[in-house]
Amino acid sequence: MSTAPTVYNHTGSGPARGHIRVLQLYPRDMNIYGDWGNLLTLARRGQWHGYDVELHSYNPGDELPQEVDLVLGGGGQDSGQERIKDDLGQIGPRLRQWAADGVPMLVICGLYQLFGHRFVTGERSEIPGIGLLDAETVAGSGRLIGNIVLDSPEFGRVVGYENHSGLTTLGPGAEPLGTVRSGAGNNGKDGAEGARFKHVIGTYLHGPILPKNPAVADWLLQRAVELRGGAWDPLPIDDADARRASNIAAARPR
Repeated sequence: MSTAPTVYNHTGSGPARGHIRVLQLYPRDMNIYGDWGNLLTLARRGQWHGYDVELHSYNPGDELPQEVDLVLGGGGQDSGQERIKDDLGQIGPRLRQWAADGVPMLVICGLYQLFGHRFVTGERSEIPGIGLLDAETVAGSGRLIGNIVLDSPEFGRVVGYENHSGLTTLGPGAEPLGTVRSGAGNNGKDGAEGARFKHVIGTYLHGPILPKNPAVADWLLQRAVELRGGAWDPLPIDDADARRASNIAAARPR
């Protein structure tokens, strides 16, 4: 049974510019390394831009909302992936349809892996993915850990923190989020990090990613607003703290 949504009402006077419904997938099992901060960033920036933001959560056995404007998912241990895999397989067709319809999504680490075709664990068992992203992941022998800096054609410099043992390879149906400037990325070999398909972003960047990269957060919000025919007219936000955090993270050695 789903819990009631939390609503963040817009700041400022006058009516809201619109209403954005954000769905967080599996917060009980897939929500580590600060991934909750991505949800809070979307809620706050949506408010500051003049929108009401409605936050829904979905865990195994809950009723999936009929319509959402933005989907968010985090990372988790292999055990967490095992707990959600059957449920994710059941809602996979709806997620793929939403993606085809243009719903923006951001999935981190564990859910990034399961949005691909499969994840082969260190014990060589296979956890099937939903094939929304043309990618597959195989567990490596060590962990790829540390601050990471990307060059993204869409967002410029993107910074974050990676901590994963999975080695992800993209197929021809996905584009990387960016090229690694410093760090390991998807697999430590091909220089790519993350995956993109339509308005879906998968990435290993924790930290969480959105507070230090407001351009990515606002891109997701803009896609959500435009999905329902709204006009994106952002208000000015002082991102000085976000820039400082980004600069500090980018300057720290791995």
